[in-house]
Amino acid sequence: MDSATADVSAAGHSPAEAAPAGRRPMSARLRAPGLDPYWLGAVLFVLYTILSVSRHLRMLTMSWDLGIFEQAIRAYAHFQAPIADLKGPGTNVLGDHFSPVTALIAPLYRVFPTPITLLVVQAALFALSAVPVTRLAAHLLGRGRGLAIGIAYGLSWGVQRAVDFDFHEIAFAMPLLAFSLEALVRRRWTAAVLWAAPLVLVKEDLGVTIATIGVVIIIRLRGTGRDPRATALATGLVTFGLAATALALGVIIPGFNSSGSYDYWNKLSGDAGPAPTIPLDTAVRTLAWTLLPTTGLLALRSPVLLVALPTLGWRFVSHDDHFWGTDWHYSAVLMPIVFIALTDALAKARATGRPWLRRYAHQLPAAVLAAALALTASLPLYSLTMPDTYRIPESVKATERLFDRIPDNATVEADITPISRLVQRCRVFWTGGTQGIVPDYIALRIGDGRTANDLVEDARTRHPGATFTVLGTESGYAVLRHVG
Repeated sequence: MDSATADVSAAGHSPAEAAPAGRRPMSARLRAPGLDPYWLGAVLFVLYTILSVSRHLRMLTMSWDLGIFEQAIRAYAHFQAPIADLKGPGTNVLGDHFSPVTALIAPLYRVFPTPITLLVVQAALFALSAVPVTRLAAHLLGRGRGLAIGIAYGLSWGVQRAVDFDFHEIAFAMPLLAFSLEALVRRRWTAAVLWAAPLVLVKEDLGVTIATIGVVIIIRLRGTGRDPRATALATGLVTFGLAATALALGVIIPGFNSSGSYDYWNKLSGDAGPAPTIPLDTAVRTLAWTLLPTTGLLALRSPVLLVALPTLGWRFVSHDDHFWGTDWHYSAVLMPIVFIALTDALAKARATGRPWLRRYAHQLPAAVLAAALALTASLPLYSLTMPDTYRIPESVKATERLFDRIPDNATVEADITPISRLVQRCRVFWTGGTQGIVPDYIALRIGDGRTANDLVEDARTRHPGATFTVLGTESGYAVLRHVG
């Protein structure tokens, strides 16, 4: 056997596939992803950025999370402890969730001190995660099918829901998981471990996910011959992940928490009386959404899918019904897992002795892409086809002018929408959560037949002895000023 034939055989191809000197084998040319993963990532970045920024500009913020993260990152940017007053005056967010990775945004925020900075960074991280998903699929299945899976991933409902949900630290988990699992499937054990390890800095529960990645590496090593170094790496990753979660939950978070505990245990224990549990139909529906339109259930044939179990587990055992369904950002970290599990299963199915399975696997990338495109008609990215997405209503501009009347560095008690306009320049508290601090201003939405004067009476109740007057109202919002 000559060297050219030996090289082809070592790569897993037959000598018949050998190409003339100076050219790659035909199968290698078909499988080369080229620049597809990168231009797809660039396109997704543009789409995600337009979606999230346009929502912000139209005052469609969904929760207080964007404000909480901005307060913490603003503090990091000025070399201060990550205090988020929205969680309570002086609250260190490391005592809420262990997510120090968000400090990486601080240098950008120092230059561009606006919540849009967080949204753009999140869009970039989500888009980056599509690169390893697409690259792996092209490597194993061919360029066309790889691109189909990459686009389906970028349009998947879990990713779209997360982009639509303002900002969350799980954005950092997406590329780390995707790169780690890509390396795992390609049997690059060291790279898989190195990409997985930083997940402990994203959120405290991801240490268990890291440990599961180590378990999957051990499973993949079985039957492939002894590899003591890879086994040691995988075992070390399991130990590291479990130890990191135990340390975060038992030591680090309680150490920064004013009560000396982990506040989210009550979502598991239900200590306030009978606790709700997830209905069976809700669990089945969430699982079906996670596996059916995204993978046609074929991902069940890959051990990579085990990596999804820790996230699904804590969500389903929780007594908080917000975690059970398919809304918001909670399913985002499942998307790189299920799509890489699908790719792994598709590659194996090509060698199966079951003709029906080979035919199903052959058509599945196109089917998954078609499902993603069809579902997008009812998902957030569809709004990019609507002209109103790119128009800022006059009511929004008038409301912003009202909020601009609040001076910089003032203390403000606010609800969701004012938070997104004030955090970058004021000290902002959640309405009813000032804990005895009398704010300089109160900015709230008026609704349910209530008037600005009703808000004045509510403010007097929350802050006995303080007097507030109406500074102005606009488009369903009111700003009160503390006068004595």
